[in-house]
Amino acid sequence: MKEQKKQPELRFKGFTDDWEQVKLKDVAIYIRGSFPQPYTNPDFYDELNGKPFVQVADIGFNLKLNPDTRAHISKLAENKSRFVEAGKVVVALQGSIEKSIGRTAITQYDAFFDRTILIFQSYKIPMNDRYFAQVIERLFEYEKEKAWGATISTITKEKLNDFIIGVTDLREQIEIGEFFQKLDQAITLQQRRLKLLKKLKQSYLQQIFPAKRQSIPDIRFSEFKENWIQKKLGNYLSIPEKKQVDNLKNLRLMTLKLNLGGINLSANRETLELGATKYFIRKSGQLIYGKQNFFHGSIAIIPDSADGYATSGDVPALDIEGIQPKFLLNYISRPSYYLEKEARAIGTGSKRIHEKDLFSFEISSPSQIEQIKITNIVDRMDKIIILQKSKIQKLQKLKQAYLQKLFP
Repeated sequence: MKEQKKQPELRFKGFTDDWEQVKLKDVAIYIRGSFPQPYTNPDFYDELNGKPFVQVADIGFNLKLNPDTRAHISKLAENKSRFVEAGKVVVALQGSIEKSIGRTAITQYDAFFDRTILIFQSYKIPMNDRYFAQVIERLFEYEKEKAWGATISTITKEKLNDFIIGVTDLREQIEIGEFFQKLDQAITLQQRRLKLLKKLKQSYLQQIFPAKRQSIPDIRFSEFKENWIQKKLGNYLSIPEKKQVDNLKNLRLMTLKLNLGGINLSANRETLELGATKYFIRKSGQLIYGKQNFFHGSIAIIPDSADGYATSGDVPALDIEGIQPKFLLNYISRPSYYLEKEARAIGTGSKRIHEKDLFSFEISSPSQIEQIKITNIVDRMDKIIILQKSKIQKLQKLKQAYLQKLFP
């Protein structure tokens, strides 16, 4: 059973014995979840009275299941599904290597589990659940790093059997488990604060911009009294002269994220070919949006760091004139504004919002001075949100550092 002995770099007081390196099959008894097929059968679901049905997306990133599952199982499907009591360690075996495989949780409620999830039913040796959950999460991170760049759809039981984990005395396991529990609680608290700040910002944006068919906002600086002027986006946006990329060696590619995630400058261009798809140079200060995803929040102002980067024609950039760029962005970045624009998209298959369609969208604006004041207020909120994100990132880095030091 023992393969080799190691010690972590950092240990709690009173512990000096070597750790055992043990195969996973010698540590725990585990089984995959199950669910009747096909998934699309509506008789297998009951959203009103059904029990929770856990799939990969229902496993959070803080060693917990999400508060509720996306789907709920019907009585008909229960007998053909895997029921798991609260308090079990589970891990996702299937999905994308970046976002799905390796999601780990200690279940906090009874539920039925999909076949894409592995359930640890019991242990063959003394084991603390919180310690074990950290071990499993760390183990999968290590395995993913080794396979990075590959397309992993699932991990087999045979592969799992030979995974090696470090095992120490139960007392030390409990110390480690409690330590990371406190650290995870601190991270969760900061994540909740970030969520509240984002909600507060969106609520504030709804009030400092006029509601639909209104000419003044609910909240306003006292010195401004005039009605806002309603125009079309085409009054402020225009299509610039296009400069096409004619050599892949000169191509610096950027992509636009969904849900107001901004711009990504590390897009992979190794598999690109100059052919049917044309790429165009974009400039800082331009408004950029995704034709297929405007209504999913693919909207941004190109920062100075992205000046000279390129996108395809499906991610056009537009010159801005006669309005404060950040005011414009804040106005159209409200979910209440861009979500409803999906109904205006045209085409068969993947629907798009072309430039001429975007130009027809309405926008209300006050004087330049009021625009600047509103922009400054939103900028201050954004800085608070960025600071909160930084706190979370620091805590997450601290956790990773301790994971490296408290495990061999």
